[in-house]
Amino acid sequence: MPIQTDRDSDRDRAADEAGALNRRELLGAAAVGGALVIAGAAGCAPREDVGSGGGSAGESGRAAAPAPFELEEVTIAELQEGMASGRWSAEKVTELYLGRIEQIDGELRSVIETNPDALDIARELDQERSGGNLRGPLHGVPILLKDNIATADRTTTTAGSLALEGSIPAADSFVARRLREAGAVLLGKANLSEWANFRGENSSSGWSGRGGQCANPFALDRNPCGSSSGSGAATSGNLVAAAIGTETNGSVVCPSSTCGVVGIKPTVGLVSRSRIIPISHTQDTAGPMARGVADAAAVLGALTGVDPEDAATAASDGHAHVDYTRFLDAAGLAGARIGVGRDFFGFHRGVDALMAAAVEEMARQGAEIVDPADVAAHRDIGRHSFQVLLYELKAGMNAYLAALGPEAPVKTLAEIIEFNDQHAEAELPFFGQELLIQAEEKGPLTEKEYTEALETAGRLARADGIDKTMDEHRLDAIVAPTGGPAWLTDHVNGDNFGGGSSTAAAVAGYPNVTVPAGFVSGLPVGISFFGRAWSEPTLLKIAYAFEQTTKHRRAPRFPATLPLPTLDLG
Repeated sequence: MPIQTDRDSDRDRAADEAGALNRRELLGAAAVGGALVIAGAAGCAPREDVGSGGGSAGESGRAAAPAPFELEEVTIAELQEGMASGRWSAEKVTELYLGRIEQIDGELRSVIETNPDALDIARELDQERSGGNLRGPLHGVPILLKDNIATADRTTTTAGSLALEGSIPAADSFVARRLREAGAVLLGKANLSEWANFRGENSSSGWSGRGGQCANPFALDRNPCGSSSGSGAATSGNLVAAAIGTETNGSVVCPSSTCGVVGIKPTVGLVSRSRIIPISHTQDTAGPMARGVADAAAVLGALTGVDPEDAATAASDGHAHVDYTRFLDAAGLAGARIGVGRDFFGFHRGVDALMAAAVEEMARQGAEIVDPADVAAHRDIGRHSFQVLLYELKAGMNAYLAALGPEAPVKTLAEIIEFNDQHAEAELPFFGQELLIQAEEKGPLTEKEYTEALETAGRLARADGIDKTMDEHRLDAIVAPTGGPAWLTDHVNGDNFGGGSSTAAAVAGYPNVTVPAGFVSGLPVGISFFGRAWSEPTLLKIAYAFEQTTKHRRAPRFPATLPLPTLDLG
């Protein structure tokens, strides 16, 4: 049920989107865990420099770009071509990515732990290929999972918290199982904002007690956003072919934007949440993060399916697809009717300039632009959604922990709070756990405060929000800035989000696709395409056409910091 979100609450995200310069987006979602380790080709090993004091990765900043990497910017399709031709094997590809993690991740801190069985799995997949058994487009392709996504192997699932250190669920999450069935090599667990950034005020995205502070590969002293921080940073930095994040509100799209990659936040119910550490069963979802739309679409198809353990997936029957790449069309902007969510603009002049250029380019490619096409109700969603998250976090977390059985390190949300208090030096060195405490104070899901907040938030986001706007203007999609450029990581004041557009789609449970839209002062910024429930095929068609027309994606060079600001629309 989890979905990664920044530690902020919905109220913060809503204020950001209204133009206020709030400290962070509310990304609330499922937690991610795992001990931060650095892995080489031989497997995983504990990383000794990580822990409560894990400060900014830029403190030891990289003076020069890393050595050339054989798989830099290689796509999933190119990996398949290389393995089919014999240029690479799955074992070799896995070995190369493990070596890249060893080389780069000491400063990036994007990977909490690697899978000690990854090379063995890759060898088995190579044998299958040799025998003529090819499972699909992900056969032999290494994928990282956010560490709130359960795996029943030798990697742990901890949401980044020391309270769950060593926790290995008895069974895979549906997401992990589907990826294994598709032939993916589960390379390890990605760092995240602890408990999917729904823990405390003034938190720093990308920080977890187990993983330390994840950095942004475009400037190591900058923040990667969250809560799927490691998934975004590792994918952008070419440490893996693609990764899975989770989102409650912004936790896939924000780190995708700030790290310069593509992120898909699916319709809630398209991808099962079973055995994902939860925040909200009405908003949580897992989704792919990749360097290109085609790669993200290929991964999305492997994740879908009706899961009896997640009732929300029943609604996906008839709407889900196993191959989303078939909807990609480089000419997909022609004739598309696109509304500009102008109400999400205005928080950063550099971002506004990039969005203006993006809209102009879409028009040149034949899109019909409706400007403005505001989702006016989004301003009132936050405070209602925040209450929903508090109630659902308590109910969902207690259920997840109970399902771990008697061996669970902690068995209730109350025990997590108690653990953090008892281990404050390691778990609470920079910010507290106010959101966990507020959630623990809530009652059952039958309380009037919850039921009224749930109804109001859903109505504002759907009938009075996205659906209303799309009906009035006959739209195929709404576009808006995903967020601003990455801010300096700050363990004193916390995050400084500035603005964003994730809340309406997140609370509605509707799909949202973010694609690189250019750079502000050397830092990537994404543009979001969102729309109605189950409209992933349309959104991917439009997003792919925009990507292929503009080609804004660039590989990061891992500088310690950045020079003076400039505006780059190229």
